[in-house]
Amino acid sequence: MRRLVLLLLSAALLSSCTDTSPQADGAGAPVIGGGSEEPAPAPAGAPPPQPRTLTPENQRLDGGVVAASGENAQYNYAPSVMVEGNRTRMWWCSQLVSNPPPGDDVVYAEAGTPAGPFTTARAVFGGAGQGFDGRHTCDPSVIKVNGTYYLYYTGAPNDHNSGNAIGLATSADGLSWARANGGQPIVGSSYEVARGNTYGAGQPSALYLDGWFYLMFTDTNAKGAHDNGAGQFVLRAKDPAFATGVEALGVHGFEPGTGRDRSVADAFSADWMWIDALDAFAIAHETGGGTTITFWNREFTAHPYQPVLIAGPWEEGPGLARRPDGHAPISAADPCGRIPVDVVRATRDKAEPTDLRRFGLDLRTVDGCATKQSAFVTLEGFAMPSPQRTLDMVLGGQVFRVDRRSVAEAMGAIVIGQRTTTLDGVPVTAHVKAGAEVLRAEGRGAGLLLDGNRVYPVTPGVIGANSSKITDITSSAWDGYSVGPALAFAR
Repeated sequence: MRRLVLLLLSAALLSSCTDTSPQADGAGAPVIGGGSEEPAPAPAGAPPPQPRTLTPENQRLDGGVVAASGENAQYNYAPSVMVEGNRTRMWWCSQLVSNPPPGDDVVYAEAGTPAGPFTTARAVFGGAGQGFDGRHTCDPSVIKVNGTYYLYYTGAPNDHNSGNAIGLATSADGLSWARANGGQPIVGSSYEVARGNTYGAGQPSALYLDGWFYLMFTDTNAKGAHDNGAGQFVLRAKDPAFATGVEALGVHGFEPGTGRDRSVADAFSADWMWIDALDAFAIAHETGGGTTITFWNREFTAHPYQPVLIAGPWEEGPGLARRPDGHAPISAADPCGRIPVDVVRATRDKAEPTDLRRFGLDLRTVDGCATKQSAFVTLEGFAMPSPQRTLDMVLGGQVFRVDRRSVAEAMGAIVIGQRTTTLDGVPVTAHVKAGAEVLRAEGRGAGLLLDGNRVYPVTPGVIGANSSKITDITSSAWDGYSVGPALAFAR
């Protein structure tokens, strides 16, 4: 199948075609130069914001190939990397002859960290045999929201590099997938402009923020795309299938509709994440020296930080290591002052891009706990020393005091040794004292009875770590109590 390779150097436009796989990849090399991703107009009279400089530290150099497919697969690229609990899960585009029909497959492997090595890859999703994704499924972007995994992908029906569209599949475990939207695409090309690059819509990257599903993607026929089709466009909706309530990012911000007159990155094959500590979107795309990270504020009206380069060889497709919701991971050692940024990308062309390697660095000059609001977001799921020689755990924008470290860890907290003064004076919602009584009712579960009148659901592990005695009560008696949030944090 045909793969269009496009490269823009300075003002010169160069393009070339090859007759090798894969189909569902947009264009091989990104745009270098150009620059159509302009901020939205600032309010009249407002001075332009000055981007801050972030200090790169602890650069993680290429440690060798971390993942590849078996069966002599010619290519491995476009990874989606999820840091979930104590494992790193990765889906990417390859082609395994054992997985019919012949064409691009989404393959999967996992490791302890983004540095790998990853387990032997296996195909978990492939062409439907007919329809818009009948032969090829590629460019996966996987997020997890409220217990459901969502796979956004590029689908193509044949070997011709035109008319691609974006599909959606869902899963309970990230391995067994079911097509959503009746197997029909959820986003197609806008066809606002007819261009020589007929690729269409694809290369999606999804994240979840404040109840919205955000989708960034390529559309070579969009009004806001470069002459060669490069550009990244953004839709958002509270519906993961983007069937209702869709808003498009345009020159005046988000507005109802699906128009594509504004690009946020002059590139192909980009990935992004939301960084809570910076209150900003971070977009990764390939440039001359490696992967460049550019930053947008929440409204896409300004670049709040200067770009950062993760240097090293690349061929295609940066995949940012992200939390399940598409947010940036948080440093366990220094959550308020350090942001780990790791990318996995193809580094060699063997007929097509392959040899997935990890590169990364940490960002400093960050004060993710400067205000109470930012501290609550950054420290969610962390426990730190309290003024009373116990621990304070941040959960759901509240502070819970816990006597025992083992109890905080059983709740899913990461315990750090230094307290941020920003949370000094914040009222403690409840105090989990050692041995606190647990109430249990059929059909309701079990919960710690705290402060005499409120029950907080907990797991058996928390009950055991807290040496709590269980008292069985009726369901009606349980319903007579005020029930607080579950004291658990899932990573």
